[in-house]
Amino acid sequence: MLAPPDGPVVEPERFATVFDAHYEEIRRYLGRRLDLDIAEDLAAETFLIAFRRRSSFDAAQGGVRAWLYGIATNLVHRHRRAEVRRYRALARTGPPPDDDGHDQRVVERVAAGVTVQRLSAALAGLSPGERDVVLLVAYGDLTYDEVAAALGVAYGTVASRLSRARTKLRNTLGVEV
Repeated sequence: MLAPPDGPVVEPERFATVFDAHYEEIRRYLGRRLDLDIAEDLAAETFLIAFRRRSSFDAAQGGVRAWLYGIATNLVHRHRRAEVRRYRALARTGPPPDDDGHDQRVVERVAAGVTVQRLSAALAGLSPGERDVVLLVAYGDLTYDEVAAALGVAYGTVASRLSRARTKLRNTLGVEV
């Protein structure tokens, strides 16, 4: 029986509860990691995979949310080169132009562009494991336990990857992260 969004995920007719509770959050996470058009496709694929594998879901390994983030992160791995290319392109060119032509928005975009460029370059310089941990914490707002469950690694691995990533980001960006 499908309980609240973090309960068992077995009954197919009740899987819509899981979808409704988590789709937008997963899509946003994927959209921050990859292009938005790819994010839509991967979010749908995440839930298709989850639906197909629902009988193998083990709540003892973590909640549904962490399970979905794990599936989504694995899909990102398939698109890793595109992600790194995107960060490198943003580092070179800055964020895409804004449709609003107002002078103040232009000034804000230029200032944001410098930050996006530097952050994108710094993220591209992290190892895949470090980048996954940073982005699951930053974009997904997952706890260390949830990140560990999502990636199938130990809590200590999450803590050490995040510590290494913060040190690298601090050194690259020159700011406290």
